Amino acid sequence: MITSEKPVALHASLLGSPEKDRIAHGFFTRIGGVSTGIYAGLNVGSGSNDNQDHVRENRRRVASALGADLSHLVTVHQVHSPDVITVTAPLTGERPKADAMVTATPGIVIGALSADCGPILFADRDAKIIGAAHAGWRGALGGVLENTIDAMIALGAKRDGIQAVLGPTIGPDNYEVGAEFYDQFTGTDPSYTRFFRDSVKENHKMFDLWAFITMRLRNAGVNATALEKCTYAEEEQFFSYRRTTHRKEPDYGRQISAITILEEQ
Repeated sequence: MITSEKPVALHASLLGSPEKDRIAHGFFTRIGGVSTGIYAGLNVGSGSNDNQDHVRENRRRVASALGADLSHLVTVHQVHSPDVITVTAPLTGERPKADAMVTATPGIVIGALSADCGPILFADRDAKIIGAAHAGWRGALGGVLENTIDAMIALGAKRDGIQAVLGPTIGPDNYEVGAEFYDQFTGTDPSYTRFFRDSVKENHKMFDLWAFITMRLRNAGVNATALEKCTYAEEEQFFSYRRTTHRKEPDYGRQISAITILEEQ
């Protein structure tokens, strides 16, 4: 794996810049952490079986990269739900069960953990309102993206001012699904057949989660794009639940995509 003393993150200009917009973000890779073994690198998954001191240090590095203390890095207990919480201060105690957060409070870093599912960062640069969502197929189908947008609007964002970027997610060349999965999607909307193509494996399909998520975002009225970075294929950069499963490894790491409104100096 590529090594670095500092966390390495991908960025998207759509989400704004620290200098012009007072918004900082990063789609963090697994590079630049202290974890070892199957968690090697920047594993931020406190739900993993990694050394929790390593996880805390990795999370501290993420927060620091975005100009915040560890206590101001907020993540939730992700459960593949459509649920969104509005954050106004650092969370204490047990993490709430949800899959997205929004905030208009400067200095709070909100983040979505992932290891194949889609991490989506949102920003209305003019209104200074941000969001972070975790969307696998279940969350995307269930409405977590639309609910995140609605929660941002409730804080004062304008729908046509919201920018959304899908970060590193399992790609269409590696997301093989069975007949029940295909039937559930096409039963919801027959037009969803366009997100599938035949697999070499009988009665299986290849699913394009990138395209499905960006379609849902655009249909909700926001400007959306995807980095089109595959977590399964790019092992040096990303953790992948499916890759771990195929190798029969006992556990897996999680990367984070995070965003913050910078406090005025």
